[in-house]
Amino acid sequence: MTLADISENQGISLSYLEQLFASLRSKGLVRGVRGPGGGYFLGRSADEISIANIICAVDEWVEFTRCRGQENCSGGHRCLTHSLWNSLSKQIYEFLEGITLEELIQNADVLDIDGQQKREKEELKLAS
Repeated sequence: MTLADISENQGISLSYLEQLFASLRSKGLVRGVRGPGGGYFLGRSADEISIANIICAVDEWVEFTRCRGQENCSGGHRCLTHSLWNSLSKQIYEFLEGITLEELIQNADVLDIDGQQKREKEELKLAS
């Protein structure tokens, strides 16, 4: 699939997608193929890629501590609630690490939304 296709289908800017896919490519999660029939393909099987792998690869990880895990949130020291927020960050990471890309794309809600988007795109095509 080309980035232009993804950009159009999902309403995401092409330049932003190029940045994301460069990060994904550098981590081996996708590979680019040039030429006719080219585009991006998974770098390994969808059941070997966790959602946490994807989020971490594009440096979009949400850290819930103010200090971003550096333990200097209160005058150079750990704040009173550091352990609480750090624990939440770890639980979210572990949750997302336990979900593979394969599981996500087979999720009933994801399949329903994908079908809805495809129908809407087809209706727009027919209307024009």
